[in-house]
Amino acid sequence: MAQLGVFKGLDAEIAARPLGDWKAYLRWQVVNRMARFLSKAFEEEDFEFNDKTLTGTPEMSPRWKRCERVTERALGDAVGQLYVEKFFPATAKSQMEDLVKDLIAVLRADIPTLAWMGAETKKAAVAKLDAFEVKVGYPSKWKDYSGLAVNRGPYALNVMRSTEFERRRNLNKIGKPVDRVEWPVPGTTVDAFNLGQMNEIVFPAGILQPPFFDPQRDDAYNYGGIGAVIGHEITHGFDDAGAKLDAHGNLRNWWTPADLKSFQERGECVANQFSGYVVAEGVHENGKLVEGESIADLGGLAIAYSAYLRLLQRKPAKDDGSGFTPEQRFFLGYAQVWAVNERPEIEKLFATTNPHAVPKFRVNGPLSNMGGICFSVRMQAGRRHGARECLQDLVNALI
Repeated sequence: MAQLGVFKGLDAEIAARPLGDWKAYLRWQVVNRMARFLSKAFEEEDFEFNDKTLTGTPEMSPRWKRCERVTERALGDAVGQLYVEKFFPATAKSQMEDLVKDLIAVLRADIPTLAWMGAETKKAAVAKLDAFEVKVGYPSKWKDYSGLAVNRGPYALNVMRSTEFERRRNLNKIGKPVDRVEWPVPGTTVDAFNLGQMNEIVFPAGILQPPFFDPQRDDAYNYGGIGAVIGHEITHGFDDAGAKLDAHGNLRNWWTPADLKSFQERGECVANQFSGYVVAEGVHENGKLVEGESIADLGGLAIAYSAYLRLLQRKPAKDDGSGFTPEQRFFLGYAQVWAVNERPEIEKLFATTNPHAVPKFRVNGPLSNMGGICFSVRMQAGRRHGARECLQDLVNALI
């Protein structure tokens, strides 16, 4: 119900079209939604269009992988509980929580120094930051699936029952207080989130594995990897969308007119930068579409880098034998999390539909802006060169 205009348009369409058309449309929607859970002919036809044509995937994943993904969606907390027991010990959770606190402290110290932001807006920004709810690894209370029937009958019926189970669970929340401990995704999810209306940041155990995070690895790689992700999610609270929500997640303007104008001008710079990136011949990134995520990438990287330089003051890095400086290892840690191969078809699709830039620009874009952002931080930390020089040295070493 977030977009009421859609329902007004739907009312008009329902009145304008014959009942038979709507019956045919709804039958099609059921078949289309359930195609990958039906017989082989339906499954292959669904794959041919949605995967092969749209994203360039050459062949269907093995059946066990497809079933595993569906099981994870249907029984996320049950699967997540097993995953956490095996792969995410309490020591890793504690270390990750300390990392989050470290980065929040860096931004909290930085906000009062912003020359372009006035005192009133700074106060509201700090209040929002201090109100962040942080969730790491897994929920404190697992979902109860005792009301969900799973059996060896038709696969599609198990899927339909799990969908209905989740629908009933959500409807049962109506009229009750918001459950602040509930998680939006399974603990196995390889992703992180900023839920603006809850003013919370979430880091499932699934992403707290290499190359993002490794409790046994050099701090540089953890700050460059998961540290930048933490900073990214924190920054989402203050990007072009997050800036519209207050410390309680309410849609409320907490900016003075002058500060908001200055903020929007800076966001426009990021949008224009990314609009100049060419994804494929004749296809550019859509700067306005990726503005929020690109602001978060840049802000997250800058916060993480600042936090790492401050860590070096408390805990000097050891030589790891790689030949790279601690700063260079930080940037390698960041780049490694985006070391992926993507087919041209999905890059073109993402350029028009995805609010994230394609991975190569998520690396090259923010890093190209780091010199000016981090120079003063490095000087305060007693480091000799700016980030741009550090990056150039790294490129030369890799070549």
